[in-house]
Amino acid sequence: MVTNKPLLDIEDLGVTFSTRHGPVEAVRGISLSLAEGETLGIVGESGSGKSVTGFAITRLLERSGRISQGRVTFRGRDITRLTAAGLREMHGSAMAMIFQNPRGALNPIRAIGQQVADAILAHRKISVREAHAEARELLKAVKIRDPEKRMSAYPHELSGGMCQRVMIAMAISSNPALLIADEPTTGLDVTTQKVVMDLLAGIAAERGMAIILITHDLGLAARYCRRVVVMEKGKLVEQADARELFHAPRHPYTKRLVAASPTATSRVEDLVAADEHLLTPAVPAPPQRDPAHGTPPLLEVLNLVKRFDDGTVGVAEFSMVIKPGESVGLVGESGSGKSTTSRMICRLLDPSEGIINFNGESISRVAARDFHRAPQRREIQIVFQDPNDSLNPRYTAFDCIAHPLIRLLGMRDGAELRQRVGECAYRVGLPAELLQRFPHQLSGGQKARIGIARAIACRPKLLVLDEPTAALDVSVQAVVLQLLDRLRREDNLAFLFVSHDLNVVRMMCQRTIVLRNGAIVEQGASHALFTDPQTDYTRALVDAVPHIEAPRSLVPA
Repeated sequence: MVTNKPLLDIEDLGVTFSTRHGPVEAVRGISLSLAEGETLGIVGESGSGKSVTGFAITRLLERSGRISQGRVTFRGRDITRLTAAGLREMHGSAMAMIFQNPRGALNPIRAIGQQVADAILAHRKISVREAHAEARELLKAVKIRDPEKRMSAYPHELSGGMCQRVMIAMAISSNPALLIADEPTTGLDVTTQKVVMDLLAGIAAERGMAIILITHDLGLAARYCRRVVVMEKGKLVEQADARELFHAPRHPYTKRLVAASPTATSRVEDLVAADEHLLTPAVPAPPQRDPAHGTPPLLEVLNLVKRFDDGTVGVAEFSMVIKPGESVGLVGESGSGKSTTSRMICRLLDPSEGIINFNGESISRVAARDFHRAPQRREIQIVFQDPNDSLNPRYTAFDCIAHPLIRLLGMRDGAELRQRVGECAYRVGLPAELLQRFPHQLSGGQKARIGIARAIACRPKLLVLDEPTAALDVSVQAVVLQLLDRLRREDNLAFLFVSHDLNVVRMMCQRTIVLRNGAIVEQGASHALFTDPQTDYTRALVDAVPHIEAPRSLVPA
């Protein structure tokens, strides 16, 4: 129950990091308070300082970071002056933190039951047997099925959602008064995201815990937070009741942030970059060209099946058709078979059964390991989810874009290669001066553009997009989606758009296919499917999507 008693007070907080180029102020003059039992959202984009604020509150800053000004008071106690012993006492018993990557935060060589028990024993003097008994009860409390069996499981044996539940169990093991959740649902599908957030909200209400939710997902903050603060470049620029802030934002940055966020009704052309420098100078996208009646399909998939070595079926009897210039969405929960299906279509994975025809020719009989030699390889390209993983860290941006031209087209002439790479960079809005930089020297949005430029370099006919905006801030996502939509219309490209973000799929795709356990449960025109789903599963997916409804007047002129 929320009371007027302040639990946390932050006064003029500043955080500075020491770098080789001198000190960098990551947080500047933040002041806010949190009441007992309150749920507060901190929103903003990468580099806004929201996660640094969370780490400063818990005194978990890395060595190069320090609180340079102000103070943080928790229940009347200035925690910026706590000793190491005082911090150990505070962590867990007074406040706890849930991290963004649960699988990375868990010990990979220790069973999860032992890890939860370790968290209990770190703050309470009880026997190991008692700690393990409490760990089982905590796993049950966070709704992990068969907790007795899961006690002996290791992190790699659990899904992302299950690992996040284990992190929640560890965080609440000492019944803290404050729980800080730093991007707790990143990478989770919409239904798992809803389960995790509903679980957190229920535990907080039951135990009277306050929560600080750090997120770049405005829809998530709108659904679960009573009050929201907005951060930009280390400063707090606006704070208000959640409904008031999202429906009547006052600060220009908040307005642009809201305008960049997809809603249940927005169109891709409605999205606005929150930072003006992200806008791609380009002519307006040409109008949508619907395939003429009788146009032969570009891609035809018939009764595709994938069985794995352990006997499980990843994809069962999957069939679809994509015509030239058409965009088709593939949605479903984690483990539904989306990525397996897309990788078989790209011929990165061999199907167990079924036929894949591309441009009238069968490509399913060519082994995945040999497909790079097939002429269709250059015509089917893929844009991966995380450019950090898909770009070679030893390649410059130029080399990344040039690689498929050299490998697939045999383009060796220096002048021709430079011209084609420069053309691709220009089309995706990547400045020429960035072509000599390495991936670690570029922003997430710039790396996403390189991935797209590389994919279109060979002038393909089909792009498979595997969660292409999942790791991006909303303003960068807005630019990338508009860029992709323009390229599709200009080049009559076909898209297979794989995503768990249903708002994005609804905007980008004319048709949508819903997968569950490897099988199609529903498909049809996107507008009809999202406004009037015909199956309970699709309805649950649609209902789970958190979103804000911003009035059209918020879009800057």
